Amino acid sequence: MGAAPGRLDRPARLAPSDVLRLGLLGVRIRRLRAALSALGISIGIATLVLVTGIPASGQQALNDELSALGTNLLRGVPQPGQDPPVVLPDAADRMAARIGPVTASSQVANTHQLVHRSDLTDPHDGLGLTVLAAGDGLLPVVGGRVRAGKFLDASTDRLPTAVLGHDAASRLGVTGLAPGRQAPQIIVGTQWFTVVGILDPLPLAPDLDRSVLVGWEAAKRNLAFDGHPTVVYVKAREDAIEAVSSVLTATLNPQLPGLVQVSRPSDALAAKRATDSAFSSLFLGLASVALLVGGIGVANTMYISVLERRREIGLRRALGANRGQIRGQFLTESVVLSLLGGAAGTVIGVLATAGYALYEGWRPVVPLTVLGAGVGGAVVIGVVAGVYPSVRAARLTPTEALASA
Repeated sequence: MGAAPGRLDRPARLAPSDVLRLGLLGVRIRRLRAALSALGISIGIATLVLVTGIPASGQQALNDELSALGTNLLRGVPQPGQDPPVVLPDAADRMAARIGPVTASSQVANTHQLVHRSDLTDPHDGLGLTVLAAGDGLLPVVGGRVRAGKFLDASTDRLPTAVLGHDAASRLGVTGLAPGRQAPQIIVGTQWFTVVGILDPLPLAPDLDRSVLVGWEAAKRNLAFDGHPTVVYVKAREDAIEAVSSVLTATLNPQLPGLVQVSRPSDALAAKRATDSAFSSLFLGLASVALLVGGIGVANTMYISVLERRREIGLRRALGANRGQIRGQFLTESVVLSLLGGAAGTVIGVLATAGYALYEGWRPVVPLTVLGAGVGGAVVIGVVAGVYPSVRAARLTPTEALASA
């Protein structure tokens, strides 16, 4: 059967797989050129990852140090000097925990008892120490650590046991707790208490360094404690710390919220937010420069490739390839080169960032957006950088391409 009229003059339509194969053809035949072209974009993408990953790791290390200063810690206390004294509910910490952004809360209460090393010391000399009833979850809220022994827990809450702050242990002459030996005992009020733990210094709550901490229920049983807290500690998400602070007074004392004082967030929070903003601007600037350099490299490579391959373009046009097919071939080749270089550069950048961060003692951090930008940005670069060379190649007529080859 004869071909339909007009069908012989139409160039064969290429499937996407054929266009991809033609684009890969130039990469396979000119391997050294392809490797050098991919190397250019990989250096640009590796630089992108490095100049964002290393500052991000340093920023994370700085943020960790600033967070240790209590940027997300609030402290609620009754307004002093009131008659009668302001009393907080006995479940104040649990009431604060119901606030959405709050991540942890605990409380302490002054038992107004004196503490002595033994019954032979002056009964009126409390060594300037405070005896506090403490909740089981106090230590993680104030960022404390146990130097020796253990902290109060559910198993010791009702027992006459005590944990000493750093300064309190020094003043009471309790230098350590030896495993397997009898634990030292102290007198709180008129009761003997067994020391089960000693704390490291607490920068976020220095008043606890001069305190003797006893279980909440043990204080009620042995020290005539009324169960009302005098300090409530609250940890919340940093992005909502001001919102939590604004509602914490009404939460701790719904009837008289004006008679509760809430400490302001640490000044370190403002410094941390300023640091985040500065680093974000730095990331954007460095990433833009790295991508621009990589894009220029790919565009230059593809433009030179068009000039050197005019004979190939002319032959393909003479054999029936239309302009769209020529554009697709060179554009695909540009994207493939950029994609290979982007993948390689991303891997190199991540490895280099991790190595440098570990050398500095930081926790390696590479934002996921940067990893996506490494490969995705390479594809975009390939498209943008390949548009003009591919259009220029498609505009060449067969006679012009063969005559100038």
